[in-house]
Amino acid sequence: MTTTERTEPSTLAGEREMLEGWLDYHRETLALKCAGLDEAQLREASVPPSGLSLLGLVRHMAEVERAWFRRTLADEQAGPIYCTDADPDGDFHPGEDDTWDEAYTTWRAEIARARELAAPHSLAHLGAGRRNRDTGEPFNLRWIYTHMIEEYARHNGHADLIRERIDGVTGD
Repeated sequence: MTTTERTEPSTLAGEREMLEGWLDYHRETLALKCAGLDEAQLREASVPPSGLSLLGLVRHMAEVERAWFRRTLADEQAGPIYCTDADPDGDFHPGEDDTWDEAYTTWRAEIARARELAAPHSLAHLGAGRRNRDTGEPFNLRWIYTHMIEEYARHNGHADLIRERIDGVTGD
């Protein structure tokens, strides 16, 4: 597995650089929580009865990246990767044939596509795809970035606990 260095954003960064910096920081945090583990460890469930695993979290974040950047921001007709009508939470339920290499590669590809789709737009740019189900309003890029930071931060907390349970490794 390849990971890149995790860099905390500058305390003096402008708004966009700050948002993108924190999003990348949290993306790399999830990668670090998975680093150095074998396939069995990446599949290990957190605490029964929960089936939550690091592999499932990475698959979930690939789905989340796709939903917010491809479907919401760009209105791409990009269907789910792992979720199905039969298993709407399929991202969290890897099968025996699902591998870390595939999940990691897919997640990184979704991150690359997200960056590509966001790059030409201002933070105020309104997404062309799905809208807020309660208000009908579109989401702007600023909202999407903020939500993605929240989503990663929440799941990185899960990843932290799962990793500690697997091998005792802790840290932010």
